[in-house]
Amino acid sequence: MSSLRPFWLTASLAAPAAALLLLTPVSLAPVQAQATQAPPAPQQAASPAPASPSQTTVAVTSPEQRGVTARAIDKVKQVAKSAGDIFSRVPCLAPKGGSKTMGSLPHVAGKLAAGKPVAIVAFGSSSTAGYGASSPDFNYPSRLAAQLRRQYPTADITVINAGVGGEDAPEMMKRLQKEVIDVHPDLVIWQVGTNAVLRNLDPGDTAKLVEEGIASIQAAGGADIVLVDPQYSPAVNQRAESAGKMVKLLGKVAELRHVGIFPRFEVMRDWHEKQAIPVESFVIADGLHMNDWGYACFAQLLGDDIIRSVGQIKLGVNVPADVRTYRPM
Repeated sequence: MSSLRPFWLTASLAAPAAALLLLTPVSLAPVQAQATQAPPAPQQAASPAPASPSQTTVAVTSPEQRGVTARAIDKVKQVAKSAGDIFSRVPCLAPKGGSKTMGSLPHVAGKLAAGKPVAIVAFGSSSTAGYGASSPDFNYPSRLAAQLRRQYPTADITVINAGVGGEDAPEMMKRLQKEVIDVHPDLVIWQVGTNAVLRNLDPGDTAKLVEEGIASIQAAGGADIVLVDPQYSPAVNQRAESAGKMVKLLGKVAELRHVGIFPRFEVMRDWHEKQAIPVESFVIADGLHMNDWGYACFAQLLGDDIIRSVGQIKLGVNVPADVRTYRPM
């Protein structure tokens, strides 16, 4: 497209500051811990009244404490404002026509529909950990958690970020049991394949390891699984042949194991090639990792697919009969 349309702000972003704080939860304690101590306020000369033996002692917040708290609140407001600015600058649109959704997620959708506690593990490498985001609140697992909590305000939703930079399937398989299976999640979002492409690993070997990992997760309790394929970015596109094979094979694994897949490569390519969004609008200067907007839009579209699946469960449609059906590659 020739120009970018201003993105429609949701009602929640136009709400008062109190509502904005809900969009991006921020822990007050860390902000207070990092804040610089304010200089002491000048002492006021006063004649203290004699204390009565029966007088109750009342804790009074000192000027220094008030200063720290005020700065913490300002930090929260800045984060919320920054979240709103992301969506006002550039539209976040799903690809039209060609992009496939990741299908039904019967386990997590059923729990959300019933209002039961939900545990989601985001498993992957640096783009799961959030490298390139300006704050942990802006990585995709945090964004996804905020979106789902807004959609299902009465649900107890936990999103665990199990991303470790630089890893791919061989390293991830070593921590799969402890960080995924032992958590007993309802949904596992497994982002994989990018570092394998960058390290010139055989896409076929990666696909086999991922299939083994999926089989282990399914055998342990049947959590829903969504694979996330590599990102569309200059560093990955320099190895276009390997990246293309990786995307194709991960899609095949998802099909054979009856799990979902979020086609991140296709989605990000659509941003650039069909929506005319400059690559630097969603990828940082290293040419590989997403920025705040990239993570935000990725999480938004992923969350939309989960919400759509919940709707399908409520209607009783488009639900696989057996998510554990296995056909070897």
